[in-house]
Amino acid sequence: MKAMILAAGRGERLRPLTDTVPKPLVEVNGKPLIAYHLEKLAQQGVNEVVINHAWLGYLLPEVLGNGERWGLNIQYSVEVQALETAGGIKNALPLLGEQPFLLLNGDVFIDELPDLQTALATLVQQQADAFIWLVNNPQHHPQGDFAFNGKDTNHNQVQLEGTQRFTYSGMGIFHPKMFAELAQGSQPLGPLLRQSIAQAQVYGQCLQQYWCDVGTISRLEALTARLKANSN
Repeated sequence: MKAMILAAGRGERLRPLTDTVPKPLVEVNGKPLIAYHLEKLAQQGVNEVVINHAWLGYLLPEVLGNGERWGLNIQYSVEVQALETAGGIKNALPLLGEQPFLLLNGDVFIDELPDLQTALATLVQQQADAFIWLVNNPQHHPQGDFAFNGKDTNHNQVQLEGTQRFTYSGMGIFHPKMFAELAQGSQPLGPLLRQSIAQAQVYGQCLQQYWCDVGTISRLEALTARLKANSN
């Protein structure tokens, strides 16, 4: 299974840091944020990685190279202007191929990747569009995004409404067929994902691992402090 890391965003809320580097290259405890993803992908045996880029995008291949240092093969999907999430995926489909791929937001941190193979097996067995991981609602997004169709939050269908809602983690396994009819150009993932959920084509699970959306300076500082504390 290949992986795609979304790395084309401007990172407005992390300015002034992102005035000189793209958001995924912002350092966390002395290491680029995206490097944590690359290390964990290599540990899971996911060694084919596609990274899209736009804002200061030339710096990503300069810093990360071809991925050899992690035992990975990195390819880059270049966007002259950021195409948003779905548009970026559509643009990268020639590099991703015809099999389901893991999608990771470049601005999130996860302690450990979940069981990818079991999730992939669920997607294939159900012939679904996607398998996504949800997290308990963080303070900055208390209303959540989606719910599950039952009390068991392990490998359940995802639904749009429910009494207990969770937040999309920015990580999922997606089938390329979901983007086949999508027009080229700048488009967000949200409407497309909600459409598939409404058609009962998305399964999911609650992520048990530590997760952080590194979207602001304060959250970046909190994550850095946590990693420093854990390394002592």
